[in-house]
Amino acid sequence: MKKSTTGLLIGSALVVGLSGCASSASQSSGQMSASSDRSWYQHPAVCGLAGGLIGGSIGYATSGNSDEENGAATGGAAGAAIGALLCADNTPEPVEPQCPSYGGEIPAGAAVDAEGCPLDSDNDGVPDYRDQCPGTPAGVSVDANGCPLDSDNDGVPDYRDQCPNTPAGVEVNSLGCPDSVVLQDVNFEFDSAQLTAEARNVLNDVAERLVNNPDVRVRIEGHTDSVGSAQYNMNLSQARAESVTEYLATRGVESNRMMAEGFGEEQPIATNETDAGRAENRRVELDEWN
Repeated sequence: MKKSTTGLLIGSALVVGLSGCASSASQSSGQMSASSDRSWYQHPAVCGLAGGLIGGSIGYATSGNSDEENGAATGGAAGAAIGALLCADNTPEPVEPQCPSYGGEIPAGAAVDAEGCPLDSDNDGVPDYRDQCPGTPAGVSVDANGCPLDSDNDGVPDYRDQCPNTPAGVEVNSLGCPDSVVLQDVNFEFDSAQLTAEARNVLNDVAERLVNNPDVRVRIEGHTDSVGSAQYNMNLSQARAESVTEYLATRGVESNRMMAEGFGEEQPIATNETDAGRAENRRVELDEWN
């Protein structure tokens, strides 16, 4: 058999083998994360050696008798380089997420900050691009759509609702209450309009909801039991109602949104014949002022 024919046959066999290695390497590169996980025959060094033999064989076979060594050397060098390139690990480096802390896909066109994270203008934990209630006040609990929670589904969100446990289906006013609401535990020092410490704590919560409900005006109603003269009780109830409005004003509720009105002993809700009944009648109520 002639030299050229022998060289070409060896080269052809090695080409087929190298092609198989390169093909396997290409297929496995999408499945393996590191070159150390690849089969031995897919390693660039092995492919380079095979490529060198192929190139050298072809160079030898195609060179003249006087130039066999140079042809084999040139072909071997070229083959080794090509073989190594064919089996190189071309798996692309993993792309770092634009905003690692976000944990979700950011849609095209969404407004992002300098770190590539979606903007959340009201800091409620729901990014602007899917926030259906932008501008939620700081600290207000929201649902997955970024809207304030409304636990009793009465149309008045919890952070404004003075009656957060209204039964389902009951019509409410803008305070979230079916009617005027008794401010439980808003009590006074004996025979005075001085608020107790417990009363001030209760009114702090009332004031916060009123501040968050700026379009609502309210009437503060004072009531007493029947002990004492009617006129005395009327004056005391008025003073107590005014004491509540004054305290709410110190907590940020505008004075022009409130009206104080005393009813004395005129509107009892329980009997005045027992201690328990009289305690119920000594009360302050909050109602919408239209």
